Amino acid sequence: MKSILIAIALLVNGLAYGQTAEEYFNRGFDKVELGDYRGAIADFTKAIKLNPNDALAYLNRGTAKLLLKDHRGAIADYSKAIELKPNHAGAYKERGLAKSRLEDYRGAIVDCSKAIELNNNFADAYYTRGLSRFILGQIDKGCMDLSKAGELGSSNAYDMIKQLCN
Repeated sequence: MKSILIAIALLVNGLAYGQTAEEYFNRGFDKVELGDYRGAIADFTKAIKLNPNDALAYLNRGTAKLLLKDHRGAIADYSKAIELKPNHAGAYKERGLAKSRLEDYRGAIVDCSKAIELNNNFADAYYTRGLSRFILGQIDKGCMDLSKAGELGSSNAYDMIKQLCN
């Protein structure tokens, strides 16, 4: 009887024997979608323990940290994702965004430029780089990046152009 209660408790807590990294990853992803960022971090951490070479688990854990305003923790996770998968444009763009939140605009520009080098149709990378350039006084370059982001479908780009570039 006691072993049945323990097994039920483990199942209820999502800690059943044999859970895979993929199951933790998927559950973490679902928790991000639901706004449970702390729970997502816990699940991505478990996925990483089971598969330490999963770049996407680091990337998604970084996103959950970014949403909790743990910018330094997010940068560390994005850096690990880049180490594991050096051609992942999204990891560079997200790390650039986290750097911009810490007011490291030069670092943000470097990372977003790398993301654009890897994917020249990456609207969000142009957008983040454009805002960072604008803040550093590179008005023309910033406005051109915002324009490119708008061409590529960024919904906020033209609003920012109206505010900053006229």
